[in-house]
Formats: sequence, structure tokens, C-alpha cells
Amino acid sequence: MDKKNALRAGALAAGTTLMMLLMSSPASALVPDDGDDPGPGLSVIETLGLYVVLPIVIFLAIAGLVMVGDKSRKQQKQG
Repeated sequence: MDKKNALRAGALAAGTTLMMLLMSSPASALVPDDGDDPGPGLSVIETLGLYVVLPIVIFLAIAGLVMVGDKSRKQQKQG
């Protein structure tokens, strides 16, 4: 990819990101809608477990299953 195409792609990505940021309105989340019934908030431990620990555990489980499957396939080819 030459320099002109890279510059064009970067400008397009930056423009798209800027437009998405401008079109979203997170500040409106501070004003509850009619009928909203939010539940209790999460504690720090629950938040870390749900959004940090759990994805890492799932990733490691999937990676482990892939490695086990790959090793068994290599053993079948050798034997």
C-alpha cells in the first residue's frame, strides 16, 4: 500500500471514529427513561471478576482446548 492510500485509510478511520463519538450520547444515560428499573450496582470485586478474570479464564480454556486438539492430531499423524 503506498503512502497516499495509507493516508486515505487513516483519514477514513479517524473520520468514522469521530462521527461515531459525536453521534453517540452517553450523557443521556444520566437521565433515566420512564419505566427504568435498574438493579443494584456491582461491587469492585464483582466487576473485576466479570470483566477481567472471566474473559481471561475463557480465553485460556479455549486456548487449552485448541492445544490439546492440535497435539492429538500431531500424534495421529506420527503414529
